[in-house]
Amino acid sequence: YKNRRTYLKMWRGLRSGLSLKNLKLSSQKNYSSHTTTLGSSFNEKPSSLKSLWNINTLRPSENGGLFGFPELTHVHGFRDLKDKCVKRSYELVDEATGNGRNRNITEIFDELSDELCRVADMAEFLRIAHPDSKFAQEAEDACITVSGLVEVLNTHKELYSSLYNVCLNGDIRPESDVDKRVAKLFLFDFQQCGIHLSEDKRQKVVALNDKILQLGQMFAHNSHEPRTVPKSELSKELRYIFDDKHDSVTLSGLLTDSPDDNSREAGYKIYYWYEAQQEAILKEILNSRHDLASLCGYKTYSHRSVLESLSQSPENVDKFLSNLSRRLGGLVSSEYSLLDTIKKKASYRSSKSLEIWDVPYLIQKSKKACFQDVHSISEYFSLGTCMDGLNKVLNSIFDITLVNIEPEKGEIWHQDVRKLVVKNDSGVLGYIFCDFFSRPGKPHQDCHYTIRGGRELPDGSYQDPVVVLMLSLTVSTWNKPTLLTPSMVDNLFHEMGHAIHSMLARTKYQHVTGTRCSTDFAEVPSTLMEYFSNDPRVLSIIGRHYRTGEPLPEKLLKNYCSMKKIFCGVEVHAQLLNSIIDQRFHGHWDKTLSPLDIYRDSFTKHYPLMSYPVGSAWYLRFSHLVGYGAKYYSYLMAKAVASTIWQRNFKDDPLNLDAGTKYKDACLIHGGSRPSYELVSNFIGEPASSELLVDALIDEIEESKES
Repeated sequence: YKNRRTYLKMWRGLRSGLSLKNLKLSSQKNYSSHTTTLGSSFNEKPSSLKSLWNINTLRPSENGGLFGFPELTHVHGFRDLKDKCVKRSYELVDEATGNGRNRNITEIFDELSDELCRVADMAEFLRIAHPDSKFAQEAEDACITVSGLVEVLNTHKELYSSLYNVCLNGDIRPESDVDKRVAKLFLFDFQQCGIHLSEDKRQKVVALNDKILQLGQMFAHNSHEPRTVPKSELSKELRYIFDDKHDSVTLSGLLTDSPDDNSREAGYKIYYWYEAQQEAILKEILNSRHDLASLCGYKTYSHRSVLESLSQSPENVDKFLSNLSRRLGGLVSSEYSLLDTIKKKASYRSSKSLEIWDVPYLIQKSKKACFQDVHSISEYFSLGTCMDGLNKVLNSIFDITLVNIEPEKGEIWHQDVRKLVVKNDSGVLGYIFCDFFSRPGKPHQDCHYTIRGGRELPDGSYQDPVVVLMLSLTVSTWNKPTLLTPSMVDNLFHEMGHAIHSMLARTKYQHVTGTRCSTDFAEVPSTLMEYFSNDPRVLSIIGRHYRTGEPLPEKLLKNYCSMKKIFCGVEVHAQLLNSIIDQRFHGHWDKTLSPLDIYRDSFTKHYPLMSYPVGSAWYLRFSHLVGYGAKYYSYLMAKAVASTIWQRNFKDDPLNLDAGTKYKDACLIHGGSRPSYELVSNFIGEPASSELLVDALIDEIEESKES
C-alpha cells in the first residue's frame, strides 16, 4: 500500500510535468546501443510504472491471468483451477475405464497427464517464485491437492487394468510404435507404485514412498546447515586458527579461498564433519529405497531408476564408470602432480603433500595466474549481448528466432520477467518466460521449468509449450547493464539448451515432450550448448563491449579459452567419484555396511596419492542423492554424448545449419517418445557404447592438455 501511494504521487507529478527533466537525465544510458531489440530488452531496466499498471492496477476485464490462465486473476483463483482439474480428471478416468470408449487409451491417459501437469507444474513454480506470499501459499495448496489426486490415481486398479489390457492385447484403433511406447511408459509409472502387488504389499509401497520423501527433505535441509565442532576434536595445529574465546567452531561453508594450508584443512574437516544423525537419515533412505525396489520386483534401486534410460541398465552404468576410471587414472595423475608442485612452491614453509582440500584453491589460483582479466571480459558479455549471441547461434543451427514480446496484462508475476516467443518459418514454436534477476525471497538457483508441455490436439493443432528459465543475476542499472561472468554465460547457455529442447520437440503426447525423457538424455542438449559458449569462434561473434560496442580482443579471448581448459581432467575425476558413490549406495546394497564404509573405500581407491580425511564425511552434504538417486552418472554420460556430437558435427563449423538440422531431426523433436539410446545411436551412426562415450571424454581431456 505504501509503495502504491509512492507510485501514485510519481504518476501525478509526471502528469503535472514535474521532474521530467530529471527523469530524462537519470534514464540516459551510459553504454552502447549496439544490441538488437532483443538484446536491448534485457539490458534495459524495466519501467516500474508500466509494471505497476500491468500487475497491480488491472481491471478484471483487462487481466488475462498468470500464464494466461483466466482463473488466476486473483489470489484465490487456484481454488477454481484445482477444482476444475479434479473434475476433469475423474471424467477422463471414467472414459478410460468405461465400456463405450471411442479413443485409444494412450490419448486419454495423455490428456489426463496434461490436465494434472499443467496445474501441478505451474503451481510448483509459482510456489517458489511468486513474490506475493499469498499467491505462493495458494499455489502450494494446489500442489498438495493435485499430488494427492495423483497418489489416488496411482492406486486405481480399474485404471491400471484398462491400460494393462491394452498393452497386452492392443487397442480399439491401430497403434503406432509411439502409441505403444507411451502406453508402456504409463504402465511402468503404475508398476513403480506397486499397483500390481497384493493389497498389503501395495500399502507398504505407499508407506515407503512417503517415508523416503520425508527423509529426503530432512537430508537435503541438513546438507546445507552450518556445522559446529568442539575445538577439542581438532588437532592442535588447527585449533589456533580460530578465536580462542569459544570452545567450538561453527562454519557455514568451506574456506576454499584461504591461502593458508591449515585454514583450508580446517574448513574442509569442520564443514564436512561426520554427523551421526545425518548418517542415520541417509542409511534409512538407502534401506527404504532398497526395500521399495525389492517389493516392486527390481534387483536394486538402480535397476528401478535407470529404466528406459540412455544407459539402459545399471550394469552399463558401472561399465561406463569403471572404464572411465581406468582410462582417466593416468591422465589425471599428471594434473595432480602439477597441483602438488604448485602447492609446494606456494607454501614454501610447508612440505605437506597435496590433499583433497587443496585442489579447488590451487585450480582457482592457476586459472587466475593464466587469466587475470575476469572482470574485463565480463564487460564484453552484457546480458543483452549474450541473448543476441544466443539468438545468432540458434538461428544459425536450428533456423529459429527468439523474439521479445510484451506480456499480456496480468500474465507475469514480477516486473523483471521477460517473455520470448520462439519462431521459425512455419510460425510459433512456443514461449519462454525469462525470470533472470535476483529479488528478495527468490531461490538462488538456475533452473528450467516446464509450465505446459507440447502435444497434438484433437482438432489437429498443436499445444505450444511454455517454459520458464530462472537465473539469479543482478538487475541492470540506468548506466550499466547486467554483466555476466564466464560461469554465468555457461549457465545461461546450459539452461537455454533445456528450453530449446522443449521448444523444438514436436511430440504427439505431452507425457514425453521435450525434457520429459530419461535424465541422462535430458542433460545432453543443455550440455551441448556449453560447447558453443566455450568456442572462441562463437564467443568472438557474441562478445561486444557494453560501452563501446567493440568486439572482444583476440588476445583476451585466447587467454580466456585457455583458462577454461585448465585441469579439466581433475574436474571430471571429481564428478566420477560422486557417480561411483551414488551407484554403490543404490546398487547391490549390503545393510551391514554403513555409508561411511562405502565412502571411505571409494575415496581411498579413487585418490590413492592422497590421505583419507579422517573424521570427515563429504557425502553427508551430497544433496543430489535425494533428487538424483542412482542417476548422478547422468551428468558425465550426457557430457560424453554431447562431446561426441560436438566433435563429429560442430567442431569444424559450429554454426552449421545442416548439422543443426540433422541433430534436431534425429534427437530433439522426439523428446522421450523414442528410446534415448536409439536416438543417440542412430544420430552418431553407431551404438552409443560405454567404450565410445569414454573415448569422447578422454579425447577431449587429451586435447585440452595439448592446447
